[in-house]
Amino acid sequence: MSDERLHASVLVTPDAERRRLRKERRQAAEQLRYQARAREHAEKKARLDAERQERLSTVYLPRAGEAGAEMLRTPGRFRLPKHQDTSAVVSGQYPFLAEAGLGSDGCYIGQDLYSGASFVYDPWTLYARGAITAPNIVIAGIVGSGKSALVKSLYTRSLSFGRRVYIPGDPKGEHTPVAELVGGKAIILGRGQSQRLNPLDEGYRAAGISDHDWAVQVTGRRRELVGSLAETMLDRPLTPLEHTCIDHALTTVMRASKTPILPQVVSEILDPSPGTGSSTDARMREDGRQLGHALRRLVSGDLQGVFDGPSTVKFDPSLPMISLDLSRMVDNAALTSVLMTCSSAWMEGALLDPAGGQRYLIYDEAWRLMAYPSLLRRMDQQWRLARHYGIANCLVFHKLSDLDNVGDAGSANRALANSLLANAETRIIYRQETDQLGTTAQALGLTGTEQSLLPGLGIGQGLWKIKGRSFLTQHMLHPAELEAFDTRSKMLG
Repeated sequence: MSDERLHASVLVTPDAERRRLRKERRQAAEQLRYQARAREHAEKKARLDAERQERLSTVYLPRAGEAGAEMLRTPGRFRLPKHQDTSAVVSGQYPFLAEAGLGSDGCYIGQDLYSGASFVYDPWTLYARGAITAPNIVIAGIVGSGKSALVKSLYTRSLSFGRRVYIPGDPKGEHTPVAELVGGKAIILGRGQSQRLNPLDEGYRAAGISDHDWAVQVTGRRRELVGSLAETMLDRPLTPLEHTCIDHALTTVMRASKTPILPQVVSEILDPSPGTGSSTDARMREDGRQLGHALRRLVSGDLQGVFDGPSTVKFDPSLPMISLDLSRMVDNAALTSVLMTCSSAWMEGALLDPAGGQRYLIYDEAWRLMAYPSLLRRMDQQWRLARHYGIANCLVFHKLSDLDNVGDAGSANRALANSLLANAETRIIYRQETDQLGTTAQALGLTGTEQSLLPGLGIGQGLWKIKGRSFLTQHMLHPAELEAFDTRSKMLG
């Protein structure tokens, strides 16, 4: 037991030692804060000294100006008088009050009535800049508001930019003198005229299309045209049996002639060539009797001598302007619509050239075409392909309520007509009567302020709606243009 030793260790730190460590930590923290405050004080003092030196080195002008000759010093305080003026005058000093406009690339239209600046427009330039996604145009205005002069100046001024103009149907003949004036051609159609158009012409053939594919395209286009004409003349949709009669007639005629004409097709429908058997031929003759007699009116009735033979004129795409004058045939609205369909089909075949350049296609009195479902479908197809062929379609109305004649409310035809407006991002509205404001505002999406402007617009003044942007413009004409475009000469004497 005497050799054993006891060993002990401290398991708990005494309280006196903890207090000492805490004191040391507090002193170290206080030392750090003191050093931080000292640095901040030194930085602040250096900054204040620098500012003081800058103030001492800066020269301040006296309130009344420097003393001495030619210092413009005044004995009293200079005060500017208050000035009040209109925004039209102040816009020169405060340009942010005015719309920036569409730029300077394009055709001069006139003056922006809000800013006083020049108003310039070109659908292809705006499309290239991404300002619009559809080059089509809708123009509406009552008689005498100046919309006709706007259309003519728009396409004639575009000729210097390399554009071309095609008018597939001019019911009033007012574009004929303009076409002759600019070096273009006006084709006058009607009873007693020597010129004929064959709407069943093959049309333009793009490079690289095989003979088989080309034959399929031509046959389909001819079948669609004859069907549209038949529906218009019958004023009802075709039956499946009547479609078969058209297919049989076209196939037979095209087998015998490379370029068929309407009289051959009508004759084949009324008296089918024997081939499949006497009973079948007799049944086809009976099924196509109403169809054939309806189409016969185009070649032996009211329109005889217009579309009943080979074309006597050739479409020349190098001309700056081509217009089809239908003014000799405006005595019957239904026949005028058929006439515009045939003429537009003849011109359409020559326009289907993607390398043909940028072209205006003007549809004057557009409501005549839109009243017929078959013709409306053809227009819709053309509008959807406008960008592919570089074409800017332009519809001209008197008033937007003309669309109420297109089918019943909520019908497919009414929806199709409204889609034409939706695919036109340039909408130009000239003066409208008070009873037309609601229809116009609803169709074109006008605000209350824009709607209130329409009844008070003067001649040549129009509201331009271009993809959400609005411009109030005054169309301006050169005296030579005014003389060429004036449609009031007969009224003025």
